[in-house]
Amino acid sequence: MPESHLILPDEAATQALAARLAAKARLGDVLLLSGPLGAGKTSLARGFIRACAGRPDLEVPSPTFTLMQSYDTPAGLISHYDLWRLDGPGGLQELGWDEALAGIVLVEWPDRLGWATPDEALRIEFSLAQAGREIRLEGEQRWFDAS
Repeated sequence: MPESHLILPDEAATQALAARLAAKARLGDVLLLSGPLGAGKTSLARGFIRACAGRPDLEVPSPTFTLMQSYDTPAGLISHYDLWRLDGPGGLQELGWDEALAGIVLVEWPDRLGWATPDEALRIEFSLAQAGREIRLEGEQRWFDAS
C-alpha cells in the first residue's frame, strides 16, 4: 500500500492536513489514528470533523470518556471513537461499530480494535519530532493523489 511521511510544524499544518483528508473522505472510510498521548490524534480528528461539517467553530469534544461521538455532516455521519479505555474489540458492538461503518469513522487508539480492524483503512501514525509532528500515512492511492 502507498505511504507518505510528513512533518507538520504547527497546529495550522495539522488542520490543513485534516482538511485535505476530509475532502477525499467518502462513506465507508475508516481512519486509524495511532501514536502517543499528546501527539495530535484528537487535533487532527477535530479538524477533519470540522472540515466535513463546513463549520470551523463546531464544538468537537474528545470522546475519551464517552468512547464515541457522532456528527451528522454534509459528508455523512462521522463517528469519532477513542478506544483508550477499551481492552479489546469486545465492547465495540455496544458502541454501534457495525452501524458506524456505513458512515465515516475516525478511531484513536486503533490497536484496541484487534480482529475488527478494517484492512482498507487509512492508517495515520503520529510521533513527536523536534520539527513538529511526524506523520506516516498508509492507505489506498486515492488518499495521496493530488486534487
